[in-house]
Amino acid sequence: MVSRRFSMITACLAFAGIATALYPAYLQLAGNFHTVIKGELYRSAQPSPRLLETYVRENGIKSIINLRASGDKGTWYSAEVATSQQLGVTHVDFPMSASKVMSSERADELVKLMASLPKPILIHCQAGADRSGLAAALYSNRIAGRDEETSEGQLSFYFGHVSIPGLSAAYAMDESWENFEQHSPTAG
Repeated sequence: MVSRRFSMITACLAFAGIATALYPAYLQLAGNFHTVIKGELYRSAQPSPRLLETYVRENGIKSIINLRASGDKGTWYSAEVATSQQLGVTHVDFPMSASKVMSSERADELVKLMASLPKPILIHCQAGADRSGLAAALYSNRIAGRDEETSEGQLSFYFGHVSIPGLSAAYAMDESWENFEQHSPTAG
């Protein structure tokens, strides 16, 4: 009886572990597209031209902010810029690293940029989890006026963000958020 119960518990734990490990892969395959604030801000992983057309058509996207590093411009980049031009969407590059802490001054620049662009905006990085999460948290708090706790939720596993101090390079996004919270008074 104990052996059967142990086997069931082990199977359940194994299933939960596998599901947890596969969730980020699912997000990537699905585009990791999420509404941050309906009609204002959306976030995603690197969109294909077809997905970009869908996002623009279904959500009225007027601006795109590419958060990927400037040295990271493969064929996806020229396709994204061409698709943006074809759709009449403003395309802006704001390169940042998911593994380096962003200065408060640079975060302020990003907030000013997001505030100035025609809405709705689509922000994206490669995975849509780390850099996009920080940008979404900043928008949520400083532009939309949401409280810090709600805004910080943009940096969560729900969006594929894995943050473990000392183990995860993406922890730099959490450190950036904490620095920004200390540097700026809360908006909400």
